[in-house]
Amino acid sequence: MEQRRLKVSKVAVKAISILLLTALGFAVMGYHPGIEDDGVYLTAVKADLQPSLYPHDSAFFRLQLQATVFDRVIAGFVRATGTPLAWAELLWQFLSLFGILWAAHSIARHLFPDPRAQWAGVAMLAAMFTLPVAGTALNLADQHLHPRNMATALILAAVARILARKTAQAVVLLLFALVVHPIIAAFGISFCLFLTLSQTNVLNTWLNSPGRFLSAALPLSWIFQPPSPTWRRALETRRYYFLSQWTWYEWLGALAPLLLFWILVRIARKRGDQTLARFAAAVLFYDIFQQAVAMAVLATPSLVRLTPLQPMRFLHLVYVFMALIVGCLLGKHLLQASLWRWTLFLFAINTGMFLSQRMLFSASEHIEVPGRPSANPWLQAFAWIRQNTPPDAYFALDPTYLAAPGEDYHSFRALAERSQLADAIKDTAVVTQVPELGPVWARQVDALAGWNRFRSADFDRLREGFGVTWVVVHYPQPPGLECPWHNTSLAVCKLHGPEHVLSQ
Repeated sequence: MEQRRLKVSKVAVKAISILLLTALGFAVMGYHPGIEDDGVYLTAVKADLQPSLYPHDSAFFRLQLQATVFDRVIAGFVRATGTPLAWAELLWQFLSLFGILWAAHSIARHLFPDPRAQWAGVAMLAAMFTLPVAGTALNLADQHLHPRNMATALILAAVARILARKTAQAVVLLLFALVVHPIIAAFGISFCLFLTLSQTNVLNTWLNSPGRFLSAALPLSWIFQPPSPTWRRALETRRYYFLSQWTWYEWLGALAPLLLFWILVRIARKRGDQTLARFAAAVLFYDIFQQAVAMAVLATPSLVRLTPLQPMRFLHLVYVFMALIVGCLLGKHLLQASLWRWTLFLFAINTGMFLSQRMLFSASEHIEVPGRPSANPWLQAFAWIRQNTPPDAYFALDPTYLAAPGEDYHSFRALAERSQLADAIKDTAVVTQVPELGPVWARQVDALAGWNRFRSADFDRLREGFGVTWVVVHYPQPPGLECPWHNTSLAVCKLHGPEHVLSQ
């Protein structure tokens, strides 16, 4: 009985500690629902909950989500609990971050016996949630609810189970990750295979014979249907897809982990720390294998259709382990039991990451709390549209609006909850994943070319050619538009038939 109480006490202490670190990490990274990829995921959840939404453009988020249950899980949670969607998303975001840190602490316990090292690693990872992953356009975690956050928590939990020799449990966790985010789960499965091999002598053999390993790392040559011109056009807008367009520091970020984990393997083996040495070897060979696959895929013209799978995103898991282990090593060798060192450590890593996020989203609240009015003029416009236009309204706006000063990459579809003509930024990424959307996307984006010079005749063309009924333009609006709402930056205007168009 006493042992059971002690075990429960330890679990409670761990839960409270990780809860506090999760809250700190959340406060540092910020929260921005509806930004970037959430333009697809949050939109899909809202469409599940209210099918009357998005009657004109659902293909721009539905098709991409066919391989995941994410939107259905969140929508099901909202229906089952009655929790408002905005608060449900916030809750699941926090739970995902908590799950990442819980699993990370379990991993650290297997690699470092010293509790100070374990907690330093978890604290480092929490602070580094928004650390960019080389040139992949990823952070360790997203500032909004993303299936990648949930899948990362499941993958790390599977890694902890493999270290505990609970392989069957790890398989179940990886299967859950696979239906949440197939691509990130595939990388997780790959790493877990190497981690399982690291518990045998296979990786030691490969360490002594790297040529044999590299020869096995090359992928098979697959033949794919030739890509369409519109798909290639969309693909070429994604700079981070192409290694030749990475900067030198992005390349450094991709190759440095190889050196770091190779050094860690050597040092750990010399010190007789076999558990850490085997784990570092698993990361090293996973990195080598995935790097070889990525370079073969991206350098082979016949494999161009695999480019949107973004094979270099394998680095995401490498960076998670790098942040965790660097923190553990600092805790073990530098921080130790010194209060002032811990204070300086926590202040430095959290302040630096917080300031970087404030610069990145300078026009938005750092934590966008559900229900709180926003001072961001774009979000004000989206809120008015959501509350004052019919669900079947069809909007047009600047195709590059996401990159407009002060917009901070907030998605119109996700936050205004209305259909829109395709944009030239986020919808472009969707087209690379769903090539059949290419012709529709190209036609709509081309129709919006020269948006800032549009006049009544141009808006009439959108109404007649696409059925657009509303537009969002800069204030003061072009002559001839009827605009029932505006703020200091934007106007929301309704398009009428020829007999209702205002005279200029």
